[in-house]
Amino acid sequence: MEKKITFAIAGLGSRGKDVYAKAIAAHPEKMEITAVADIDPEKVAIAKELYHIPEERCFDSVEKMLEQEKLADAMVIATQDRQHVGHAIPALRKGYHLLLEKPVSPDLDECRQIVKVAKECDRKVVVCHVLRYTPIYRKVKELLDAGTIGDVVSIMAVENVGWFHMAHSFVRGNWNNSDTTSPMILQKCCHDMDLYLWLAGKECESLSSYGSTYLFKEENAPEGCKERCTDGCKYQGVCPFDAEAIYMDSKLVGYRTGHRAWPLDVLTQEVTEENVQKAIDTGRFGKCVYHCDNNVVDHQVVNLNMTDGSTMSFTMSGLSADMGRYARFYGTKGEMVVNMGMDPKDSVIHTTFFTPDRKEETIDVMSLSDDFSGHGGGDIVMVEEFADILLGNIKESSSITSLEHSVESHYCALAAEESRVNGGKVIHLDTYRQA
Repeated sequence: MEKKITFAIAGLGSRGKDVYAKAIAAHPEKMEITAVADIDPEKVAIAKELYHIPEERCFDSVEKMLEQEKLADAMVIATQDRQHVGHAIPALRKGYHLLLEKPVSPDLDECRQIVKVAKECDRKVVVCHVLRYTPIYRKVKELLDAGTIGDVVSIMAVENVGWFHMAHSFVRGNWNNSDTTSPMILQKCCHDMDLYLWLAGKECESLSSYGSTYLFKEENAPEGCKERCTDGCKYQGVCPFDAEAIYMDSKLVGYRTGHRAWPLDVLTQEVTEENVQKAIDTGRFGKCVYHCDNNVVDHQVVNLNMTDGSTMSFTMSGLSADMGRYARFYGTKGEMVVNMGMDPKDSVIHTTFFTPDRKEETIDVMSLSDDFSGHGGGDIVMVEEFADILLGNIKESSSITSLEHSVESHYCALAAEESRVNGGKVIHLDTYRQA
């Protein structure tokens, strides 16, 4: 029997349980889950049954799992943002390779520390920058590296978080308060800070940033609105952020329109109409968006100056009609427009060349893959490629890079947050890279 890579999963939330565990289970010929840990006994019980994990390898805390002798080849760290490094470093010292959920940490010193420990332990650490593994961005990387539009001089990039995703994850949800989790530009947009630096092969020299919580605060609450959407609020059915309208009736994610996965599986372990309604009526996801304890921004802009003199402007908007990413790459020989929409059918790569005949090329992203599940097709590919590298089946691709490279995105995001809270002050990145 060929060797399998065994995994211990630390944290059984939406990413640990519903993404990484399923990706591992999808390839039983090369991967196997051998231990799990979470503070929620219901989640542990579900994982135990689904993946046939012995009772003695199921734990009610990651700390207890880490007290044991090494239980697997690799560990998935999918706990809360501020727990990542505290769990990752003991795991590295136990000998685990790591698949580490982003962000690494909202603490600059912790980002530096884990790089040092990973080197000392000689372990593979892959940060889950899953967009690198998507068909669309792998193709863009291939085209840019080939010099298709010449040297990249400027990038204009936008992340449209989506109005309902903003309300779900960053107003009502787990990442609504940077004091207990991470700043928005790190938690949501370290993907983007990583993605565009990687695609263009750039390094940031300095940056500045502006942004605020514009809408989701108490002073903007409609007169007479209730603390909860279903407590007889007179705006129910009218407010675009009405929880019942989103989770029950929305064509995008509503239970009554046939949806059963994210974000409904965040509200309840067993997605039934009764359970979803109960979560709306009693839980955090039914609170009025103007009466939550959120403090993360709902819009932000970042301007980046690269070491080679090229530039990038990045906009994050939590108030967009759609979810997706859009970018224009301005080169010395042409311009490339990359649109990654919610639906892969809406995604496209379009290049216009500076030739006398103005030649244009369009790539239909649907032609690049037959699987766009999970972050546009990136989740499963990333996990499988990580296992293949540990098995020696493949060499490292350009998608999987060193931890040192991954933390560049964190330096940019943390510098952007420092700039934002200091009125747009210019921050030089060398001050972040130096211990």
